[in-house]
Amino acid sequence: MSRTERAMRSDYMHWAKNQPTVRFNLASSGVAHYRLDRLPLRIEDLELDGASYHRYPPLRQAIADKEGVTPDRVVMANGTSMANFLALAALIEPGDEVLAEQPAYEPMLAAARYLGAKLTRFQRPRERGFRLDADLVERGVTPRTRLILLTNLHNPSSALADEDMLRRLGELAPHVLVDEVYRDAGGGRSAAHLGPQFVCTSSLTKVYGLSGLRCGWILAESALAEKMWRLNEVMGVSQPHADERLSCIALAHLGRIAADALAPLDRNRALANRFFARRAEIDCAPLIHGITAFPRLIRGDVDRLHALLVGKYDASIVPGRWFEMPDHFRIGLGADSDVVEEGLARLETALDELAGEEAA
Repeated sequence: MSRTERAMRSDYMHWAKNQPTVRFNLASSGVAHYRLDRLPLRIEDLELDGASYHRYPPLRQAIADKEGVTPDRVVMANGTSMANFLALAALIEPGDEVLAEQPAYEPMLAAARYLGAKLTRFQRPRERGFRLDADLVERGVTPRTRLILLTNLHNPSSALADEDMLRRLGELAPHVLVDEVYRDAGGGRSAAHLGPQFVCTSSLTKVYGLSGLRCGWILAESALAEKMWRLNEVMGVSQPHADERLSCIALAHLGRIAADALAPLDRNRALANRFFARRAEIDCAPLIHGITAFPRLIRGDVDRLHALLVGKYDASIVPGRWFEMPDHFRIGLGADSDVVEEGLARLETALDELAGEEAA
């Protein structure tokens, strides 16, 4: 596959970044933004001396401490998306076979395609709540499979894969790349602890409301981590140092940030579960973990529903076509509970209007 034949873009991300702003945003994929002025922060803490610091050791150590690994296994990156790109670029060559979950987060697929991967797929069955099934993964593996690609918690459904399931995947391919950006909303340690074949990415964005810091990372075995660092030097050399310092401060207070950021989630999941249960045209497994849900619209057109929400009800969802399932949609439940509750009420009104249009 030539460079000109490979799509050099993420169509979903372009769509998402160009949507109109709405007040009741159920399309958001993270928790509410966390204000750093809630922490004991002084301007002198930022070390605004104009310098950049090679692989800034305090931040590398802070991430290592959070994830329970040694610092030589940590590679910093500008957010989880850049972490995924760096990891993929270090793990695969053009023409390599990559076995990816379906439905999947489109920017991960776009990065693999741009790097020249031959994508094959395994299913996360809707009928099983999109839970990972190692037997289905194994059926998709061939002698040419270089990498298995997945998210945990699953994006878009929030399904959780446990360590026993992940260990089985680690026996199937040379490497398993796990995007764990939602993991801290579901519990459990990083899959990086399960063996050297696991490469894991995450950040302070989705679960902690700190997307502005662009504090992402990769966990990999030491030699592979060094390869990723050297690749990153081609792209960015170093990260903005003020962001690095702010990220260190955030990591030092992560328990407090998590308590505040995740506080609404139990109530919001309960609100969503009650909503799904009373709507006959919606099919969705009860939410237990995570920030997002991926219900199926049994009757009606999802794109028309989204257009109604945006154009008439000051609300939004993510149409499932961006996850290869056009009869589904993703909703985010990380906002304050009053926003989620009103967003669901407006979604209910839009569903009623959609049903009326179809009956007319």
